[in-house]
Amino acid sequence: MVSICFYFQVHQPYRLRNYNVFEIGKNHSYTNKQKNLDILKKVAEKCYLPTNKLMLDLFNKHEEFKISYSFSGVILEQFEELMPDVLQSFKDLVDTGKVEILDETYYHSLSFLHSKREFEEQVILHNKKIRSLFKQKPCIFRNTELVYNNELANFIESMGYKGILAEGADHVLGWRSPNFIYTPKTTSRIKLLLKNYKLSDDIAFRFSDKGWKEWPLTVDKYTKWVNAVNGNGNLVNLFMDYETFGEHQWADTGIFNFLRHLPRELLKHPDNDFKTPSEAIKAYNPVAELDIHSPVSWADIERDTSAWDGNDMQKSAINEVYQIEDTIKKSKDKKLINDWRNLQTSDHFYYMCTKWFNDGDVHKYFNPYDNPYDAFITFMNILNDVNFRLKEHSDKNTLKKE
Repeated sequence: MVSICFYFQVHQPYRLRNYNVFEIGKNHSYTNKQKNLDILKKVAEKCYLPTNKLMLDLFNKHEEFKISYSFSGVILEQFEELMPDVLQSFKDLVDTGKVEILDETYYHSLSFLHSKREFEEQVILHNKKIRSLFKQKPCIFRNTELVYNNELANFIESMGYKGILAEGADHVLGWRSPNFIYTPKTTSRIKLLLKNYKLSDDIAFRFSDKGWKEWPLTVDKYTKWVNAVNGNGNLVNLFMDYETFGEHQWADTGIFNFLRHLPRELLKHPDNDFKTPSEAIKAYNPVAELDIHSPVSWADIERDTSAWDGNDMQKSAINEVYQIEDTIKKSKDKKLINDWRNLQTSDHFYYMCTKWFNDGDVHKYFNPYDNPYDAFITFMNILNDVNFRLKEHSDKNTLKKE
């Protein structure tokens, strides 16, 4: 028997505006509000609203069809403020009882790699947000950019989570298959679900690639690939950005028709069904322990963290951000802390990436900068202003004490 587990990531960052050095100490507004609104509207019209409508139709047609989502806290804030109709459309899906919401970091950050304290605080914030908006208490965790290692699994288990997602990268799996559940090394209870990156990326990246030898990707062809897992695995974990539908793969590629007919074809096989991540970990036992010491992610060919920390600019920016954590939190200034946390969003460091690779075009999606150096300069100017505000706050407190 094979269970298909769909997981979709929903995220858009607060993109920074072109903040120059002469504004430091004078202007504390950092985000490009108009660009963020324009992009959000575009993605809502092309992806969120039509895909949500299609998902609702699929739920009504197929009793067995189920999916899961994770939302960054920053996208939920933008939905609440700017597009409540989009938020409501997601709530309508959740109300069907066929959707599971996963936890992640509130600010879509890589904080686990740099500050366990900050990471834990962000996960708690995210959990509260999900419980408030969707009335669900997540028991499955996915880290930002699917960054994962043994240490994370151990930490997340200590926070009470029952399952965690990761990339089924070849260099960590070796001869093993991503189509089973594993036990992370250093843990005792938590279960590990691995993305089948080939079948996931066939939809997410290769669907409209006319140079791909399997193009065009038909529902029949894809269903045969999934059916072939029967007898060779328990699960097919299809993890991808939700923007795959309508934005990364435009409507005229046929992506919506593909999605519309896929559940029906998959369910024609008597041994196929759909499960959410929490259902999957209840249904199947781990087949082995998996030891992943170095962090893996779902980005680029390397499936590591080099897309965010691979060059000196990125390393410098990240170090500068987390260096001021204690001082920022001691200020107890909610606006200052929130601004600092928004600077942790992984997209900001992704825009600074200078490496070249086959899937490098992914780095261009909604990138507000002409080059990675502009991204770094803008980021550091804003961080310098945050430091200015921090010093100003400290000076005011010193005067009050005197």
